Amino acid sequence: MLIVAYENAQILDVASPSASLETANNHGAGPRYTIELATVSGTHVRSSSGIGLTGARRLASVTGRIDTMLIVGGPGTEAAMADAALLTQVRRLAPRCRRIASVCTGAFVLAAAGLLDGRRATTHWGYGELMASAFPDVTVDLAPLYLRDGNVYTSAGVTSALDLTLALIEDDHGPTLARAVARELVAYLHRPADQAQISTFLAPPPGDRVVRDLLGYINAHLDEDLSPSALAARAGISSRHLTRLFTSQLGVTPARAVREARTEAAAHLVRGSELSLAAVARRCGFQSAETLRQAFLSHYGLTGDRIRRIADMPGPVHHEPLQTSRRKGRTGGD
Repeated sequence: MLIVAYENAQILDVASPSASLETANNHGAGPRYTIELATVSGTHVRSSSGIGLTGARRLASVTGRIDTMLIVGGPGTEAAMADAALLTQVRRLAPRCRRIASVCTGAFVLAAAGLLDGRRATTHWGYGELMASAFPDVTVDLAPLYLRDGNVYTSAGVTSALDLTLALIEDDHGPTLARAVARELVAYLHRPADQAQISTFLAPPPGDRVVRDLLGYINAHLDEDLSPSALAARAGISSRHLTRLFTSQLGVTPARAVREARTEAAAHLVRGSELSLAAVARRCGFQSAETLRQAFLSHYGLTGDRIRRIADMPGPVHHEPLQTSRRKGRTGGD
C-alpha cells in the first residue's frame, strides 16, 4: 500500500491502515503487504497532531504497478487540494493502481484530481454538503462508512479507515484473516460498508442528562421492559414529559429510540456471532424472530439472513443506500 500524505494530515489516517496491514502480515498474509509513505517532497511532514511523519519517499520516484494507493485526510486537505504537484502525481499514479482509496477528507484530493468524476463517493458526514457543492460531478453518499465504485474506495471519518482496511484485507485474503486482524486490534466488530456513519452507538450524546442516562440504561438492558411508562418511572418524570425530552433531544419518540437501539444491537450480534435469529431476538428484547426481521427490514431494508450473508462475503459490499431512519439535526446517517 502506498499511503499518500501531506502537511497537517490526520495521523490516524496513516496509522490505522498501516497497523492493520502489519497485523495481517503477522497473521500470515500471503502475499505480504508492503507499506510505504509518500509525499510530494519525499521528506517528512508534520501531522495535524504535531507528530512528524518520517521515512517518506518522493511521489515522483514511484514507478511500476501499485496495488493500492490510499490518500489520507486531515486539516491539511484544503492546501493539498490546491497543490498542483500533488494532484499531478496522484493523476499519474492512478492508472498504475489496482485500486485507489481515501480516508475521510482525502476524498477531496481524489475529487480535485478528477478521479471521482461520475462516481459515487463518501466522506466524513460533516463535509458532505461542501463536497457536493465543490464537485458537482461526484455523487456524494453520506450513508455508508465506506463504499466502492469500480476500483475506487472512499470512506468516512477517521476510524472508518480501520473498517475500510479490514474490508480490503478480507477482499484479498478472506474473512478469516480479516477477523483475526480485527481481534488482534481489539476492534469491537468489523463494521460493514452499509453501517450508517451516525448510529445509536456513534451519535453525539444528548445534552439533557435524563435522556443521556436513559440511553445508557437502554443500551445496557435491551431485554428488559423499556416501555415509555417504565422509562418514565425510572427517570421520575411523566410519560408525557419523557416524550417531549426524547423528541426535542433526539427527534424520535422513546419507543422509536428503544427500537433503533435494539435493532442495531441485533445487527451487531447477527454479523458477529452464530446465534440464531430467535436467540438474537430474545437477547435484544424482541418478542420473536419475525418481529426482529420486520425491524431489520424497516431500519436497514434487509432481512437478518441477508445481513449475515453480507458479513460472510469475501469483500466490501456495494449496494444502494440503506433505508435508515434520519434523526433531527443530523446529516447523512441514522
